Amino acid sequence: MPTYNLLINGTTHEVEAPGEMPLLWVLRDLLHLKGTKYGCGLGICGSCTLMVEGEARRACLLPVQAMDRRAITTIEGLSDNNDHPVQQAWREEHVPQCGYCQSGQIMQAVALLQKDTNPSNEQIQEAMSQVLCRCGTYPRIKKAIQSAIELSKRP
Repeated sequence: MPTYNLLINGTTHEVEAPGEMPLLWVLRDLLHLKGTKYGCGLGICGSCTLMVEGEARRACLLPVQAMDRRAITTIEGLSDNNDHPVQQAWREEHVPQCGYCQSGQIMQAVALLQKDTNPSNEQIQEAMSQVLCRCGTYPRIKKAIQSAIELSKRP
């Protein structure tokens, strides 16, 4: 079986896996990083969103062979103390209801804010519409992103 070197959250992990194995299952089953959630397995719901070299991507669609030596950030890698501005804003705005989509929502929001530190309401709507929330917390998600923008400006 082939071996891949995955740079996850700043740490290199050597994993032995079939090349076509989705990154989602490598993270969850082989590396025991459970923050990235399984939702649909088709890249539609966005629950498995993480970042690959700063871009929001769906882990269920990424074969591990394509991730060799690429920088991957999961929800666990945002901060050591869960104090990333987006995570803080999520708590302050009481975004989660059931919470299942939240790691994907947070990673999508972080990717958006890394590209544009002051996105318009339309840009927020477009980016966040890519991750489905069964509970319909979209107004709180939008408010949290706006709060995260303000938190990021603080010294």
